[in-house]
Amino acid sequence: MSARFELTDAEWVLLQPLLPQNPPRGHRWNDHRTVISGILFRERTGVPWRDLPPRFGNWQTIYQRKRRWALDGTWQHIAERLRLDTDIDDPEWTLGIDSTVVRAHQHAAGARHQPPRPVKTLTATGPATEPEALGRSRGGFGTKLHLAADLHSRPISRSLTAGQRHDRIGYDTVMAGIRIPRRRGRPRTRPTRLLADKAYSVAAIRTGLRRRGITATIPERRDQRKNRLNRGSRGGRPPRFDADRYRQRNTVERAVNKLKQFRAVATRYDKRAFMYLATVDIATIKIWLRDLTKDQQHTT
Repeated sequence: MSARFELTDAEWVLLQPLLPQNPPRGHRWNDHRTVISGILFRERTGVPWRDLPPRFGNWQTIYQRKRRWALDGTWQHIAERLRLDTDIDDPEWTLGIDSTVVRAHQHAAGARHQPPRPVKTLTATGPATEPEALGRSRGGFGTKLHLAADLHSRPISRSLTAGQRHDRIGYDTVMAGIRIPRRRGRPRTRPTRLLADKAYSVAAIRTGLRRRGITATIPERRDQRKNRLNRGSRGGRPPRFDADRYRQRNTVERAVNKLKQFRAVATRYDKRAFMYLATVDIATIKIWLRDLTKDQQHTT
């Protein structure tokens, strides 16, 4: 039996083969399950690293494990491997895209201007002028999390921008991060259909989706409809919109709610953007593990 917020036995069976192995020589990893359970406990509760329960071991070991795997892209790689062939049973693979503003704690401010250089550039942040993806919006000091999720409310891709940025700013990075690995063949990077709200009703987005063969289910904004009608025949036809399909867009909103059950996601405590992205990836891993183990229980 596992303690609350930690890895269950069924989740550990799925996760263990995806973790880095001990090197043939040199330092060996501290027990993966104990350290990852400590990381999950912190992300779920939002406690300071120094206040982690002693059963997880030295807090510095746990923090450095998270930081090291954030720098080299291990957390993102694990999240990708958990999605292996998960779209096969869906003949019309549909994703939803949305964003949410995350308030930043006062401890998230004050990072040095020169961020550490990641070993692998697997992070997804906004403009280069905002390397830590922090800014001020009507919601206060914070960051904006952009997310794509499937119809099971499981996160697929993510990116960060400053809190005041428009949803359009993070769209390209989210779409570029969509990736479903295959046991055989190339990864899948294009959904069949994309669901989005009026914030994504942009001509460039609709054109780009059309060129990639992705059906856009995005409602037309009121001002766009008015301008089109005012132009008469020169305004062209209205974009196709499937109202019944659009009802499924709440799946991405539920995915956001699942992520924000982790208090370290709902409130940003991390100074560095790559560390907060790792927090999102760790919460994503837990969501996928929980969902996959439920599927196994139903099949048995």
